[in-house]
Amino acid sequence: MNESGPPRLRIGVIGAGRAGAVLGAALRRAGHHVVAVSAVSDLSRLRAEALLPGVPITDVPGATKDVDLVLVAVPDDTLPSLVSGLAETGNVHPGQFWVHPAGRYGISVLAPVTQYGAVPIALHPIMTFTGTSIDLARLADCPFGVTAADSIRPIAEALVVEMGGDPVWVPEGSRALYHASLAYGSNYLITLVAQTVDLLKVAGIENPQQLIAPLLSASLDNALRLGDQALTGPVARGDADSVAAHLEVIEQVSEQAAAGYRALGRLTADRAVGAGLLSAQAAEPLLEVLGEDR
Repeated sequence: MNESGPPRLRIGVIGAGRAGAVLGAALRRAGHHVVAVSAVSDLSRLRAEALLPGVPITDVPGATKDVDLVLVAVPDDTLPSLVSGLAETGNVHPGQFWVHPAGRYGISVLAPVTQYGAVPIALHPIMTFTGTSIDLARLADCPFGVTAADSIRPIAEALVVEMGGDPVWVPEGSRALYHASLAYGSNYLITLVAQTVDLLKVAGIENPQQLIAPLLSASLDNALRLGDQALTGPVARGDADSVAAHLEVIEQVSEQAAAGYRALGRLTADRAVGAGLLSAQAAEPLLEVLGEDR
């Protein structure tokens, strides 16, 4: 071991889910020592064995013992109660780093362990994981939303860099909106694409994924470069008759899809007006067609 290099940490991983096992493997790859991982389900145990071979599988308290860093990788809704429970049962040791990868929370959720001398850090990888070794390659230059005390920021950012990621500072008070924004784009993009594929299948189009891939890829690229100025289509043009025709045929397939079309159409119309692409006068008949009571 290179003694002139950065100190290597003994790490315990709580939760061998998709994120926990992958991040534990990334820290191990960076030279840190993952000495324990908790896994409850059969799937999580298999994931731990695959991504962290040779690491003892233990219960949750066991992953906090004799370690320098505790990685708490559990579902967002479970995190507060788990942290509180571990603090109340004496499973915190002064000077330990307690790190979580939940996008929704900053470091305040770790207050119960902080009061016992732990050092809180939030490191959220802005990436979707499969829970397999494929994800390790995806961490290369992956942005991580980082929140920590100012004095700990260099350590937090160094951990991200060691995993191959790119640290992005997120203020504590902005974590909820930051996470909501990412979910808005990532999760609903998948819903939109899947719904588009379903509608095209009903239309009798073979291999709709191949059909829309160039269009959607270009749309994403244009949106990232141009923002609202990239808007095209009947809503941005104020073509109320075309929108009405769309709604008529979509409703015959799926009322839910039609409701989504209306909601996104109204939002698109508002943004088109705000961007100067559509006049308020031209938007009026369009918004009438897109009304919820139709």
